[in-house]
Amino acid sequence: LLVHLLAAIFFIGTVFFEVLMLSPLARQVYRPSMREFESALGRRARLIMPGVLLLIYGAGLCLAWQHRALVEVGWARAWILGWKSTLAFGVFGHFLSVMVMGRRKTMTARRSRIIHLSVFAHVLLVVVLAKGLFYLPL
Repeated sequence: LLVHLLAAIFFIGTVFFEVLMLSPLARQVYRPSMREFESALGRRARLIMPGVLLLIYGAGLCLAWQHRALVEVGWARAWILGWKSTLAFGVFGHFLSVMVMGRRKTMTARRSRIIHLSVFAHVLLVVVLAKGLFYLPL
């Protein structure tokens, strides 16, 4: 649980930073400097994020297996866990698409922005649903 939470905090914090902090600054910073910074940030993210995602999804699958009996308790928990899992795998799909676009050199600024916003929405919903699992009455 701790590995899953810490990796999720790292991942969600990175997405939060990129969407809510970095994107608005792009309009205020000298364009060549911003491109250089974004390029360096992207290289660093490509080094770190695969390991972070491996930890999140590996620990998440272990947790899902460990708590599989929760689904039998009621339909509400099963529904929430199903949506949480679907959204989490959606995030993973986004990550894979970014990797493919990066290798094919088809990533554009617009695609990047759309993917970042989508991942941001996904992870916010995942967090809300995860919290909901603990506040449902048994």
